[in-house]
Amino acid sequence: MTERPSHTPITPSPAEMARKFEEFTKKSEEIFWAFMERYRDGGGAKPFDPAAIGNAFWEWNQKLLADPTVFFKAQRQYWEDSAKLFRATQAKLAGEAGDTVIAPDKGDRRFRDPSWNDEVVFDHLKQSYLLSARFVHALVSEVRDLDDQTREKVDFYTRRYIESVAPTNFAATNPEVIRKTRETGGQNLIDGFENLLRDLERGQGELKITMSDREAFTVGENLAYTPGAVVFENDLMQLIQYNPSTEAVHERPLLIVPPWINKYYALDLKSDNSMVKWLVDQGYTVFLISWVNPGADLAHKGFDDYMLEGPIAAVDAIEKATGQKQVNVAGYCIGGTLTATTIAYLTATGDKRIASATLMACMTDFSDAGELSVFIDDDQLAALKAVVDRRGYLSGDDMAGVVSLLRANDLIWSHVVNNYLLGKTPMPFDMVYWFQDSTRLPGKMITWYLENIYHKNLLVKPGGVSLAGTPIDLSKIKTPLYFLSAEEDHICPWESTYNGAKTFEGPVTFVLGGSGHNAGVVNPPAKGKYGYRTNPKRPDDAHTWLEGASQHDGSWWPHWSEWLAKRSGKQVAARRPGEGELAIIEPAPGRYVMVS
Repeated sequence: MTERPSHTPITPSPAEMARKFEEFTKKSEEIFWAFMERYRDGGGAKPFDPAAIGNAFWEWNQKLLADPTVFFKAQRQYWEDSAKLFRATQAKLAGEAGDTVIAPDKGDRRFRDPSWNDEVVFDHLKQSYLLSARFVHALVSEVRDLDDQTREKVDFYTRRYIESVAPTNFAATNPEVIRKTRETGGQNLIDGFENLLRDLERGQGELKITMSDREAFTVGENLAYTPGAVVFENDLMQLIQYNPSTEAVHERPLLIVPPWINKYYALDLKSDNSMVKWLVDQGYTVFLISWVNPGADLAHKGFDDYMLEGPIAAVDAIEKATGQKQVNVAGYCIGGTLTATTIAYLTATGDKRIASATLMACMTDFSDAGELSVFIDDDQLAALKAVVDRRGYLSGDDMAGVVSLLRANDLIWSHVVNNYLLGKTPMPFDMVYWFQDSTRLPGKMITWYLENIYHKNLLVKPGGVSLAGTPIDLSKIKTPLYFLSAEEDHICPWESTYNGAKTFEGPVTFVLGGSGHNAGVVNPPAKGKYGYRTNPKRPDDAHTWLEGASQHDGSWWPHWSEWLAKRSGKQVAARRPGEGELAIIEPAPGRYVMVS
């Protein structure tokens, strides 16, 4: 959609407005009835129990009523601050300097427009909102005798509510939207409503916000296009072997185990930020698992199936392809959790084929699972199980929606303003495109994983879980491990990943990168961004580790490669797909990643 230049205001004609109104009304009716039909068929059911949220707020309300001093204290502070703001605003209206009573947190990008600071009315509106937000949040955080899980739920959803009512989210109170509306004669709102209907139609009645230009990327053409070939496949995965770009390579191959909550190509985006390409260029023989996007036909696949048909099957195949009996493995997110459990399983069975492992932004100790824990309790797990038992899988859209809630300002409201109020087309952003290319999760696997590993935290207990009939114990693992965590990770909080790293018996190198769950991992050296911290000591407390850590500039990848090279053997002639016992099935990226 082409934006009109700001210096040429154009008012839509009445005839055009009438035509658009008729078009929008017809489209809205079609979307509504399609959604109702889908909901009657069970397609609109959600795997999360809203009653659990209501019960949490009821309990909080009872505690607040039992101790009204919390309310009076918060209200007194709010009145005092509001009076200061009123006096400051009066001074500014009189042309005098006025104090700032409250300012947005560092990094809050909602109020970047200069009008929020330069224009008295918008400055007052901004500070009034921030004071109200602080007042509401104080009512949650200061209430006593509330159990931790209930407090976390109330706090989480209160913050989501506060974010939703920000003045930036409404056309009448956002100065940038007001300017745009004046400049275009309201065309931005017409375009925005058209964008809204398009997203509702794409979501079959549910709002599926377009976060990136969907026409800008094609998997296999400008994403996931590092040269290679599929050399092995089974029900759950295809194994890609990448073409070498150096004449000699390290003797020991590297297997990458990505998450199956999304598709693998977060690690193989464009050429300038592809981890796969960078590793190939460093002289590693890289293999990567491309997980299938399962349907109801794979509902019976469990977590142990992902282990047996994933990394263990891949290690078997790599030996046939290269003749190497040992491999290094790198797992990302839930792929890292699977890598750790796989090593524990192999340790229990006396199998030493994994020489080293890199665990990137993944958890093994779920005692503090961060904000995701608000979605996981007995009631909500029961609701999830009811839905996946009927469908056979958990929808990728459901998972993406949960993750979006964790960073609602960035992943929801910024796009609402851009797409629906300003009427803009989203910019092309490869990582965001990947985020929206979500996958389904087999019912058996996800319910077992959430209940036993997330909710009950059995993985850190010796023998707490059994895979393929074998009890596993992470503390028995002696394999050298490289833990990479991200300081702003909302999915796998770094303090939790650090606690997990203490479980293992073998040598552990813990590294803390900057940024979040995705950008902190996919951080190519050429960008020179974020930095990382290292500390050879392993104190019990994560923040004690942080206090003694050394800061380094740039990407963590070269530090990792130096660690990995020492565990990768001598240099040998480069290997190409199809040269060993495994024939080429098809070119990379393969069929599985294309399934939507």
